[in-house]
Amino acid sequence: MPVPHYYFDVRDGNALSVDEEGLTLTNQRAAEIEAALSLADTAKDLPPSASGCGLAIEVRDADGPIFRATFSSPKAR
Repeated sequence: MPVPHYYFDVRDGNALSVDEEGLTLTNQRAAEIEAALSLADTAKDLPPSASGCGLAIEVRDADGPIFRATFSSPKAR
């Protein structure tokens, strides 16, 4: 049975950084965890003035999109 290969494209607003290499992971749950960790790592590097609005990891495999993990922050009061 082949091991799934996932690609983690990073979307920041309208900009898209396409993952050309991807990762071989055991299953979709492992891809979900990797996306969440990658998103948190990307979000922590945002400057304090950034809202993070539109920040997402779009996960796909050879057949196309699978899911999207998005970052959201509370609106300033």
